Amino acid sequence: MEDADLHALTTKLELLIQRVEQLKANNRLLLANEKAWRVERAHLIEKNEMARHKVESMISRLKALEQD
Repeated sequence: MEDADLHALTTKLELLIQRVEQLKANNRLLLANEKAWRVERAHLIEKNEMARHKVESMISRLKALEQD
């Protein structure tokens, strides 16, 4: 293998390694973002359930008052 071919191959390998590292970093970022969205979603679902229970409770109390 000539020096020029070896140099070209080395350059391509270095670029490939840089790209892999960049993709790994992007993947870590995406996974962290996904985790944050999942936590936020769980929190919003919990708040929604609490609000639904409060509304159902108010409706029950209103119906009880209506019957009295």
